[in-house]
Amino acid sequence: MARPKEFDGEVAMAAAIALFSQHGFEGTSTEALLRAMRISRQSLYDTFGDKRQLYLAALRRYNEDNVADFISAMTAAPTPLTGVESAFMAFIAKAVASAHPSCLGVSAICEFGRADAEIAAMGDAAAHTLAHALERQLTAAQAAGEMDAHTDIPTAAAFLGATLAGLKVSARAGTGAEILRSVARLALRSLK
Repeated sequence: MARPKEFDGEVAMAAAIALFSQHGFEGTSTEALLRAMRISRQSLYDTFGDKRQLYLAALRRYNEDNVADFISAMTAAPTPLTGVESAFMAFIAKAVASAHPSCLGVSAICEFGRADAEIAAMGDAAAHTLAHALERQLTAAQAAGEMDAHTDIPTAAAFLGATLAGLKVSARAGTGAEILRSVARLALRSLK
């Protein structure tokens, strides 16, 4: 009979995400993961597989949660364009509240680029979901007269996605909240 797990899988996954976000795949040792996750080596293998499988699960969870949070913040506002601004501001607030702001998605892109097809596919899927949501939101903003009627929606969505990635890197580099907010507002003003 299998022994019951003696750890909280969600807490362990959150610890793995934090460690991989800060140090990347190569920079994170299995021993560091075991310490941070407070699990045994056997529990790691039994529950998550090897280090790579844990990394893939962490990246998948991170991407899904962060894209969902951004979309939720974006669609909860009273108007489409204020929704985009709200999502950017919520991201910035979360980033600056962290002692070590980081993004596992951007970290994965920087570490692996396109060299690992499975990791690239996860990044592509997250980017596609975010771009599609931004396109819907910007189309609604355009229809509501909140932005220039001649703005190309796919290009504007790609621009906002690139701005978000830049803000993530800037936050990790220590850029302050006010500068990050100013950059986000400048990007949004360019759509009007």
